[in-house]
Amino acid sequence: MILKAPRELQFTELALPPLAEDHVRVRVTHSAICGTDLKIYKGDIPVRHPLIMGHEMCGEVVEGEDSRIRRGERVMIDPSVYCGTCFCCHAGRTSICPNGVLLGRDRDGGFAEYLAVPRRQIFALPQAVDSRQAPSIQVATTCLHGQRMLNIFPGQSVVVLGLGVSGQIHVQLAKARGAYPVIGVTRSAWKRSLAEKLGADITAASGPEAERVVMEATGGRGADVVIESTGILPSLASGISMARRGGMLLPFGIITVTEGKLPFYQLYFKELTIMNARAAKSEDFPATIELVARGMLNLQALVTHVVGLSELESAIHMLDSDADERMKIILDHAN
Repeated sequence: MILKAPRELQFTELALPPLAEDHVRVRVTHSAICGTDLKIYKGDIPVRHPLIMGHEMCGEVVEGEDSRIRRGERVMIDPSVYCGTCFCCHAGRTSICPNGVLLGRDRDGGFAEYLAVPRRQIFALPQAVDSRQAPSIQVATTCLHGQRMLNIFPGQSVVVLGLGVSGQIHVQLAKARGAYPVIGVTRSAWKRSLAEKLGADITAASGPEAERVVMEATGGRGADVVIESTGILPSLASGISMARRGGMLLPFGIITVTEGKLPFYQLYFKELTIMNARAAKSEDFPATIELVARGMLNLQALVTHVVGLSELESAIHMLDSDADERMKIILDHAN
């Protein structure tokens, strides 16, 4: 699926590019759509055209195998390619490599039949992980990366603002780390119900009522940790108000506005710690795969639609709608 220009997708056939020495060719079996793909499609994120989008994908190795990964093995692909030689990479901060690229944005990605990736970017999938839920592992790695930065420990109260795909994953990861109570906040009753099924101890509708619920559940102190997953500035402002003195704030949703109102005095007065997380690191993939394989992270519950690769454009429009009971859209490349 070639994006020839903003809002112009074409289903076509291309020749396979040569395979570099340190690369592996993967037959992509399943991929998923996310908000970044929507923004690239609409032209909100500038890219070079033509481009094959897609950065959440899994598949089977067909060429370039070695002693670690064999031909025919199912693998998950890490789309964040890093240089390995810069200051950030040497410091173990590969997620912010200044020379890094994202497959599907800076290079051709996974909305295709085949994809060539550096060998270090692939991770074996155990039988316990279904291929239809595997693309969402990429999203989960970014959530795990953020929570590892926060270092949530048992008994801490955690508020998750926004219960889309990443918010639902944050709820589950916080529970897996022993957080209590975990409070999910969204205007959608359907998403609140799903979060409760996935482990949220309390849910509340967005707005003034949510702050009252948080204060009541935390003895009036406010939450130890607030994770903002909507990417909307007013939601971040609410998160600052919900955090306790000395609490931690993770602005996980990507906020693109360049100005707006925040309760800055509260940041000072409460002495809040703000942790910003970007992408994930390679080490987050085996850990996330293990959580899914052990049933501690349910990604299958987040899959609401499965369509064929040729239906990508209509699926993107579905993502751009206000439909309530829609979470993850998976592309089955065999259809």
